[in-house]
Amino acid sequence: MPSLYEIEVKDATGQTVSLQDYAGEVLLIVNTASKCGLVGQLGDLQRLYDKYTDQGVKVLGFPCDQFNNQEFADPKETMQFCQRNYGVTFPMFQKIDVNGPTEHRLYTYLKQQQGGLLSSNIKWNFTKFLVDRQGRVVKRFAPVDSIQTIEKTLTRYV
Repeated sequence: MPSLYEIEVKDATGQTVSLQDYAGEVLLIVNTASKCGLVGQLGDLQRLYDKYTDQGVKVLGFPCDQFNNQEFADPKETMQFCQRNYGVTFPMFQKIDVNGPTEHRLYTYLKQQQGGLLSSNIKWNFTKFLVDRQGRVVKRFAPVDSIQTIEKTLTRYV
């Protein structure tokens, strides 16, 4: 099985980024959706990022349109929405699929490391994966898990 750090993704501008660039940092990887009822979590995620980024914590956002088409078609529109409404400065990436035959390799890897309840499939937007400094996926959070619960777990790895 490949390492998380062998996986490449495309940033919001379409440039290829190796997750190796994040080696040694604590990562909170989340599938986002701009038109989802849970979109307010972007503000919570930004606050976590602001609070812990100097301690080596990175939030990585991956827009996804697989759940009721709740993401903009244009990546620029997604970025503008996230920045304007929630002040997002944490890294955002190109829209990806998190389930099914076209799911991104990143999510195949994450789900293999931390399966879900009854199924490893992502069931909704804002599912989060916590990765420790060694690149191990140590926890999967449901979309409705509170930011306080996430922060409490995250601080064990800072």
